[in-house]
Amino acid sequence: RREKDESADRWHPPNALTPEPTPDGRLGVRVNQDGLFALNDWSFTQLCGLAGVSKDTVNRLSPDTASRVLRETLPQGNKPMQFYTEEKLIRSIHGTTYTRLYNADLLTMLSEFAVDFQPPQKAGAVNTSGTGLYCGEQDLFVFLIDPTGWTEIDDQAFAPGFFVWNSEVGKRTVGISTFWFQAVCRNHIVWDAIEVTEFTRKHTGKVGEAVGDIRRLVEGLVAQRDARKDGFAKVMRKAMETKLGADAEEVLKVLNRHGITRTLARRALEIAEQQGRFTIFALVDALTRIAGETEYAGERTETDQKAGQLLALAA
Repeated sequence: RREKDESADRWHPPNALTPEPTPDGRLGVRVNQDGLFALNDWSFTQLCGLAGVSKDTVNRLSPDTASRVLRETLPQGNKPMQFYTEEKLIRSIHGTTYTRLYNADLLTMLSEFAVDFQPPQKAGAVNTSGTGLYCGEQDLFVFLIDPTGWTEIDDQAFAPGFFVWNSEVGKRTVGISTFWFQAVCRNHIVWDAIEVTEFTRKHTGKVGEAVGDIRRLVEGLVAQRDARKDGFAKVMRKAMETKLGADAEEVLKVLNRHGITRTLARRALEIAEQQGRFTIFALVDALTRIAGETEYAGERTETDQKAGQLLALAA
């Protein structure tokens, strides 16, 4: 809410921008009569893209030289652009087609309709600060589970959960992805894409409707939790018993056919082989563990989803 209240859109044509060094010796941008603004990593990336110059190259230059380079390469058109600012910082730069969805609006909806959900247990001894709630200068990522939906399958505990993400500055779409959370390994087992699917929307004219769409998916997840729990338990038991192949080479071919790269598949095979089994669950579990090593949560979701598609083989 503070970011929403303290941020503002400023509309100026590119020819109103004057890159120049800031008093603290960094690169800044003077925006017409609004004054001199600092840049963060994201808005600096966008500014270099607008100028058509390499960010890595500009980063190696002194602020004075970088200012001259950008002044000579920025477009000089008169069509207004959005400069999203917080105090004297430019958070992002966009054209006229971009429509912002505020993180605060998305979270207000979740606090009202996802009342049974909460962040999972903290990440553990290695990273005790992990809470499942992340917000930085580029995007927001919320990870919630339903503690009333825990189910045990062969000594493994799972709970339904979902990711919701958004970016006020255009880094990524707004969306939701549902899954089953494996307690011990903190894996995200994506399953049941027919009843509750991933939903994404770009930040264009009707992006505000995404809040209502995500609300309906969360409500559906709550309404169907018992039926989904029974169906999930049935599929998981079968996945724990069904082998994906007789040997490593056969399993590798199956994984490749389902969009898993050879490099990723071989790593998963090594983990599964240590457990002495090539069952569907062993491979899904291995893939989601590998996904957990991914630095960015958004990229991790993509790997989790590929792994979860294998569970359809046990459905």
